[in-house]
Amino acid sequence: MIIVTGAAGFIASCLISKLNSDGFNDIIAVDKFNVKEKDRNLEGKKLKEKIDRDFFFDWFRENADKVEFVFHLGARTDTAEFDYELLTRLNFEYSKQIWKICAQNQIPLVYASSAATYGAGENGYKDSHNVLNDLEPLNPYGVSKNEFDKWAIVQDEKPFFWAGLKFFNVYGPNEYHKGRMASVVLHAYKQIQETSAMKLFRSHNVNYKDGEQLRDFVYVKDVVEVCTFLMHHRRDSAIYNLGTGKARTFFDLVSATFKALGKKKDISFIDTPEDIRDKYQYFTEADMNKLIEIGYSRPFTSLEEGVEDYVRNYLIENKTL
Repeated sequence: MIIVTGAAGFIASCLISKLNSDGFNDIIAVDKFNVKEKDRNLEGKKLKEKIDRDFFFDWFRENADKVEFVFHLGARTDTAEFDYELLTRLNFEYSKQIWKICAQNQIPLVYASSAATYGAGENGYKDSHNVLNDLEPLNPYGVSKNEFDKWAIVQDEKPFFWAGLKFFNVYGPNEYHKGRMASVVLHAYKQIQETSAMKLFRSHNVNYKDGEQLRDFVYVKDVVEVCTFLMHHRRDSAIYNLGTGKARTFFDLVSATFKALGKKKDISFIDTPEDIRDKYQYFTEADMNKLIEIGYSRPFTSLEEGVEDYVRNYLIENKTL
């Protein structure tokens, strides 16, 4: 059996689709399952069982000997969330319990970290364990993820294989429920369909022109390829970046969305909301050498190819992965 937490969410539901396509159908899906609009992310997927996250640990302890792998992708992912108690409980303490059961039973584990741990990038974007204590995340979500990374690397008792994945800006199918936290591709698609135009956040940093803020945008299909690579690899335990290694501008991303829709570009700018303005990352770019050095050789989807596939085959068709 393979456990996937956050199963009805964006990345986890895409991972389940990939696992099913590879012949893995004994999937234990863990989530709250209380957001009705997310139900379609699991429609048609082959699952062995669905378990409410609040009752998961009792089940896990009783069935640990039957579990062959754990993907812990469930988390509170809202970068505008300032409830520290909630983030500590869901992103730190919950992850610790999963780690401990995996370690006690020597079950391999891949868990979701985040590029939000890098803050404004003062220490670069290299996935070295040596910099974890120096990182300064810009929001409580990033803090919660970095705290778990720091906790994990100093544990004496570890799963025989484990990997933490620092997801950069992931976009793609199955994110329709994420609201404000959905990718700019989805927001652009909706705005362009409604108004034939797109408003981007204005830059409030003199080093970046409007629309030229840079992010490492990675297609969710590439993310799940890395996840399944690690499931089979089961060596070289560490924290890894998961981006493309190539930063692109928001202007590039929105231009690709217009092109995928066959529409003329019409881009204007609005002020970045004040509640996130001083927590805004103007540049992210994953150093991908560590993952490549352990043997991951599949090329990453280009921004233009990823946006075209997402828009034409999922958004326009109103399909999930």
